[in-house]
Amino acid sequence: MTAVQENTLVTDSPVDLAEQAAPQSESAAAAARAMIVFDGVEKVYDPDVVALETASFVIEKGEFVFLVGPSGSGKSTLIRLLLKEIEPTSGRIFVGGRDLGRLRRSKVPQLRRNIGCVFQDFKLLPNRNAGENVAYALKVQGEGRNAIRRKVPEVLGLVGLTHKTDSYPDELSGGEQQRVSIARAFVNHPPLLVCDEPTGNLDPDTSVGIMQLLYRINRSGTTVLMATHDREMVDKMRRRVIALEDGRIARDERRGGYTTE
Repeated sequence: MTAVQENTLVTDSPVDLAEQAAPQSESAAAAARAMIVFDGVEKVYDPDVVALETASFVIEKGEFVFLVGPSGSGKSTLIRLLLKEIEPTSGRIFVGGRDLGRLRRSKVPQLRRNIGCVFQDFKLLPNRNAGENVAYALKVQGEGRNAIRRKVPEVLGLVGLTHKTDSYPDELSGGEQQRVSIARAFVNHPPLLVCDEPTGNLDPDTSVGIMQLLYRINRSGTTVLMATHDREMVDKMRRRVIALEDGRIARDERRGGYTTE
């Protein structure tokens, strides 16, 4: 595997740097050194549904954090806010030093290129084989042919699927499909990997392999935020846990399990 890129979200012009200059507040210092900062974030859907209530937390670069809570607790809203798919009603969000509230719409695709996403339902293109699914993610980002030819075998080797390069999704097991999904998300070594129930459709043994893979990716320097209902997995991993309940942060423990011990 090639050396992992420096885990920062970079801007591509002096104008961007000026635009994203940190505000004069306590959150500015945290944002400069952290990967994710939520500062008093609230999200209210019409008519008066509070999905997230004054959420504040900091995730440092290189952390592995579980986001847990029952359905309707606010996990999906938090992830959508992080990806700037929706806007907060109030509060501020920083990702890799960028204040998302000040980020121009034209720069949102650049932000998302620096965030790898892994989903429960894999979201693979059914008419493309494993190698082509990974290559497609590079093509839409404007990568050249030489870079694609180099990166695709490297990342498929990382996830243990070199021998499945020419296999189509319907020829792969659920665990193999999720590994292709992870390969696609990680092929450009993004500084942040967001996983939304990545083991939700997998059996326990396969889930362990996926978690071991995500742990190796995290060890390479990538920050991992994983939303999950898998209590047993969270308890085994003994990583930081942010628990949501009715849109509020009910618990934030550095070495916690799914439930308070």
